[in-house]
Amino acid sequence: MNRRMKKKYVHEGKYVAEVEVSLIEDETEWSPYLSIEDAYKLDDVRDALRQGDFDSAAQYGRIYELRPVT
Repeated sequence: MNRRMKKKYVHEGKYVAEVEVSLIEDETEWSPYLSIEDAYKLDDVRDALRQGDFDSAAQYGRIYELRPVT
């Protein structure tokens, strides 16, 4: 079983969080997959962005605001 780091992007409204997670690679058909802790981390970030709690979301990674290009 190998692990490799990957950046995942969580989009909620006009905000995006860049969160680093560990992908687990093994010989099963489900590979690669997230650990349950990383899946919960992505859910926590999404909930924090949805509520506008940027301090909590920023604990997990970088937060970006999306703005339209004119």
